[in-house]
Amino acid sequence: MDPDAAVAERWDDEYRRGRYRDEPPVAMVETVVREARARGLRSGLYIGCGNGRNFVPLREAGLDLVGLDVSGEALEALRDRLPDLPADRLVHGTVHDLPPDERFPIVVGIQVFQHGPRGRCHDHVRAAAARVAPGGLLCVRVNAVGTHLHPAHEVVETHPDGGLTVRYLAGPKKGLDVHFFARDELEGVVPAGFEPVVPLTRVTERRVPPAPGHWCQWEGIWRRAA
Repeated sequence: MDPDAAVAERWDDEYRRGRYRDEPPVAMVETVVREARARGLRSGLYIGCGNGRNFVPLREAGLDLVGLDVSGEALEALRDRLPDLPADRLVHGTVHDLPPDERFPIVVGIQVFQHGPRGRCHDHVRAAAARVAPGGLLCVRVNAVGTHLHPAHEVVETHPDGGLTVRYLAGPKKGLDVHFFARDELEGVVPAGFEPVVPLTRVTERRVPPAPGHWCQWEGIWRRAA
C-alpha cells in the first residue's frame, strides 16, 4: 500500500474513534500566535490539521490558516466544528496536492513530520519549508529522541546522530513506521536560508496513566530570509 494511504487509513480509524476530540491544544499554539503577531503575519498553512485540536484555536486567535490533512475523516469532523469555514480552507491530501508555486507566510506542522522512515520524514520537513514565503515562519513540533518508547515496537533504523525509527507492533500505530529526531538531525534538515527565531527546545511530558513513561518533542520556529 502507498505509505500516505496507509497512514491515512490508520488515522481515519483513529478519528472515527474520537482521537483528540476533547484534548486541549499543545502549548506551542501560543508560541506560534505570538511570533506571527510580532511580524504582522495573519495567514498560512497548517499541515496535518486533523480534527482541529490545534487548528481551531489558531484560527480563533486570528490566523487565517488553510488546513491540510491526509485523513478525510478528520476533515469531515473539522467541517462539523467549523460549519462556516469556506470550503477552500480545508484540503484533503499532502503538500504535493497544493498548487506547485503556492507559498504561505506561516507554515505549521505539529506532530506530523514524524510518520515514516528517516528519509521520508526529512522529505516532509523540506517540503514544508519549501512552502514558506520569503520572510515567513516555519513552525515545527516533532518526536524527539529520549521518548520512552511505548507500546510494543521494533527499532528499524538507527543513525550515528542519534535519530531512530521504530515500527509499532501494537497500539493505534501498529504496523506503521514512526521517526524520532535527534537535535543535530532536525537542525540539519531545515534548509539553508532559514534562521531560528524560537530556538529548538525539547519538551518532555508525562503520559496519562495507565500509559507508562514520557514522550519528548522538539519545538522550534524558523524564519525564511526575505
